Amino acid sequence: MTASTYPVWGWGRPEEEPGPAELEALAPAAQALLGFPLQAPERPAAPAALPAPRVAVPSALAAVSSAEPLDRARHGLGRSFQAGAAAVRGLAQAGLEPATCRLLDAAEAALTGTLAGGEAPLLLGFESASLPVDGELAAALEVCAGAGGRVLEEAAGADAGATWRAGFVRAPYLRERLLLLGVLVETFETAVTWERLDALVADVAAAAGAALAQVCGAGTVTCRLTHVYPDGAAPYFTVLAPARRGSELGQWAEVKAAATEAVLAAGGTVTHHHAVGRDHRPWYDRQRPEPFAAALRAAKAAVDPAGVLNPGVLLDA
Repeated sequence: MTASTYPVWGWGRPEEEPGPAELEALAPAAQALLGFPLQAPERPAAPAALPAPRVAVPSALAAVSSAEPLDRARHGLGRSFQAGAAAVRGLAQAGLEPATCRLLDAAEAALTGTLAGGEAPLLLGFESASLPVDGELAAALEVCAGAGGRVLEEAAGADAGATWRAGFVRAPYLRERLLLLGVLVETFETAVTWERLDALVADVAAAAGAALAQVCGAGTVTCRLTHVYPDGAAPYFTVLAPARRGSELGQWAEVKAAATEAVLAAGGTVTHHHAVGRDHRPWYDRQRPEPFAAALRAAKAAVDPAGVLNPGVLLDA
């Protein structure tokens, strides 16, 4: 990835900032996709002065990165999100471990251009440095077919996978563009056991959608599964809504609170891989067992008696 290919405005060189023409060209397509009017483009802040990197890439890592390609097999499948979740559960509980396993709901599939028509694509990929992976892929497709999945034609599946990957890589940079056009774009995630997954996704999407309507006047909520395990999965939600300039943090705080309350009510954890910090602390305190809190206090008192490390984040200062 090069800065010239994926510029980060405010963190790169001044010449990498988006020009007015670039923002104006993006606005009509974004407005048609999101379904609400956008604001006039706002110029980004001046780039920050960052120090040069102090850690070089180890030569051993560079050698690994340039080694011969792995054996790869990839496929795309489509049906409803619930059917896709059942297929993913079957994969995890059958001991199959795909290198790529991403289930998108229909809204996210449309938003990213991965698959149209209202289906929820499941993107699967197997990789190995030493063994063929066709057998694993065949077993995975059999599990998915049993759950009602429709295997895409090879070309269509490859296109869907490439489109999703391109959108995934560009998402942080597109987010900056959308923020300049007055679109609130944020994410939150959780983890839940399989028997609670469908209800959690429905309840949280409904709560977040209602909060967006109340706080922002409109909005879109999408969901994908990012991590899967034999006993559960991690749903990852994205929200997009009209922002009021200068009030974006307050808007997001209200939406985040409503969504997190719905997560806890549906039996999900306050976070899966985004971790706990000050934003999650109120809900973390409600989910954390007191014996664990006592053990954490004792450990912190032993290794950080002056309270220098992250004071007031997981424990009161």
